[in-house]
Amino acid sequence: MHYEGMMIRPPSEANSILLQVTLGCSHNKCTFCGTFREKRFNIKKDDIIFEDIEFARNHCQRQNRLFICDGDAMIVPQKRLTKILKRIKDRLPWVERVGLYANTKSIGMKTDEQLKELHDLGVKIAYMGLESGDDHILKEIRKGADSAKMIKMGRRLKKSGIKLSITVLLGLGGQERSKVHATETGRVLSAIDPDFVGALTLMLIPGTELNDQYEKGEFKLISPEEMLEELGLMIASTHLSNGLFHANHASNYLPIRAKLPQEKEKTLELISQALKGNVELKPEFMRAL
Repeated sequence: MHYEGMMIRPPSEANSILLQVTLGCSHNKCTFCGTFREKRFNIKKDDIIFEDIEFARNHCQRQNRLFICDGDAMIVPQKRLTKILKRIKDRLPWVERVGLYANTKSIGMKTDEQLKELHDLGVKIAYMGLESGDDHILKEIRKGADSAKMIKMGRRLKKSGIKLSITVLLGLGGQERSKVHATETGRVLSAIDPDFVGALTLMLIPGTELNDQYEKGEFKLISPEEMLEELGLMIASTHLSNGLFHANHASNYLPIRAKLPQEKEKTLELISQALKGNVELKPEFMRAL
């Protein structure tokens, strides 16, 4: 495989074939994220992508899922993206699901018909970073979209038949906006009604603007207990019709996997017990991105 630089993928894609189609992130401005700072966004040449598909054909026949890297593969123009998906379908017929990252800009560049076409060509899940439902926070972190746009694009993606997994970031509002962050994020998640929610816990990355703000005292990170309180309020404010709420990422202090609405009360009770000291939290040295 012709991998370049650092790549990331969702935890649920751990056993997937990783096909690098783009380099970096098309937005790459979020103040908390340092993942693709060293990469200038680019789309790789088709001949290299197709060589990697052939490698997968010869060496990855036990993997029935494929994830398209890097940060925002849906931004690839429709004609090129469908060409790649057709090649995957032709050369890797055992692949049952293709996943990719998407943001509001890339979703907005596709028509409803084009999103449906991507679904029909094998894209069964897309991962979108909401981070927060609070418009003030979204502006501060330079996310590039407000909550209304997040809701609109999330709903459009779901309408196409593509399953939607949304990432939110605990602690992103700091001490000042923790409660607002939790309730507003719950509001937006409820409006989108995604299939999956993944809650990560903020870890400050040296070299990012948010870390600089923290070191200057302009951003105050909340404690592990406050993170749990925020998580509980967020879950209480989130009303899904039939979704999974995950908070079992390596960054989280308390692993949670709950089906909503069925397991909401049980999960809130678990958080309550953890806050009382009856459930052990993950020690700081074991947390990771």
